Parts: sequence; structure tokens; C-alpha cells
Amino acid sequence: MRFWDSSALVPLLVAEDTSDALESLFRDEQTVAVWWGAEVECASAAARLEREGRLTPREANDVFRQLGRLARAWNVIDPTETIRDSATRFLRVHDLRAADALQLAAALVAAEGRPSTLPFVCLDDRLCAAAHREGFQVVERAAL
Repeated sequence: MRFWDSSALVPLLVAEDTSDALESLFRDEQTVAVWWGAEVECASAAARLEREGRLTPREANDVFRQLGRLARAWNVIDPTETIRDSATRFLRVHDLRAADALQLAAALVAAEGRPSTLPFVCLDDRLCAAAHREGFQVVERAAL
């Protein structure tokens, strides 16, 4: 099992330079763990790309359908008080935005408090740095 941050899920939906490598990694997964808000974050990215004209309405519809298919197979880490408390702490000790702190806190729960046991797939530099400092095995852009 690996924990997938939204930044690593978006290239599964939209062609990017990392799409092929991430698709290969994703296909090898038995279990994909994601934060409860990951589907919304991916939808936000797709909607932004459509607004910017980088996706046509038809392409955006295809992305949303693919997102729904992917999301049905995910192991979703639901919000809890533990996640909220950890995310709040992460905001104090790492250079993170709230959504990224929640992703990292969800990964810590998925790892059952032992971050070295769970690979963390991420393309966001700040979140990768925080995950490294918290002890996760980070699968980042440079490793793809």
C-alpha cells in the first residue's frame, strides 16, 4: 500500500510529464490510500484546467468520469479528531497549507503512526519535504 497525495493523482487523470510513470506505479498497487478530500482536490484541479482552457468541456467530462472510477477503488482515510490535531501541529512545524497538512495527517493515520512503513506518493515539493521530515518514504518527481 502507498498513500497518494492529490498532486500525484491528477497526472492519472490529465496528461502531464509524470503521467506514464505514475500510471505504472498506480497499476502495481494492491491498495491505494488517499485522504477523504482527495477526490474534491482532483475535481478542483480538473475544473481549473477547464476554466483556463487547457481542457475542453468534453475532456473535462472524461476526466470527471475517470475520477469517479478511480475513487471507487481507493481506501479513503476519513476525517477524525486525530487527523485535525496532527494537521494543526504540522502547520506549526512545516511550511504547509491547510489542505496539505490534512493530507499528511491522513497519511500518518494510514501508516498507523509509523510513517517509515508507508510510501508517500507526492509531486508537491513542500509536502514532500514535510513528509520526509516526518519519516515517510517519499516517492517524488525525481524518483519517477
